[in-house]
Amino acid sequence: MSELSHVAPDGSVRMVDVSGKSTSMREATVSGRLKITQQHRDAIGKLPKGDALTIAQIAGIQGGKRCSDLIPLCHPVPLSHLDVAIHLDETGIIISSTARTHAVTGVEMEAYTAVVTAGITLIDMLKGVSPDLILTDVQLEAKTGGKSDWLRQ
Repeated sequence: MSELSHVAPDGSVRMVDVSGKSTSMREATVSGRLKITQQHRDAIGKLPKGDALTIAQIAGIQGGKRCSDLIPLCHPVPLSHLDVAIHLDETGIIISSTARTHAVTGVEMEAYTAVVTAGITLIDMLKGVSPDLILTDVQLEAKTGGKSDWLRQ
């Protein structure tokens, strides 16, 4: 494993210095799954708080935009695009986010934050039906730009 860039030689934490890096187009896609019961599935579209899927999508976008406010050592990144997609399938609710920027550092954390924020918003919307909800499988699917590209196989 390589040396951790957020840890100084004396063991203290630090924000990584990216001032010497070149800007490039960077993109990251993250996905996650909210496991739900049939009760939750039946309630979607009938909730007193409104349209859970749309509200979670908007919350995910807001969360991704606020990533550096939430993750202490994350650089503020000027997002040029942030998409959050949410849909039901046979296993639950699938959440995915793609973040894009032209900057000196990547947007993986923004995409992660968008997915998790959308997921916990869905939990907030659905917990009144039943608290039996599991946000799981949050993972990086792909990233481009920076030192190297990466794709989940």
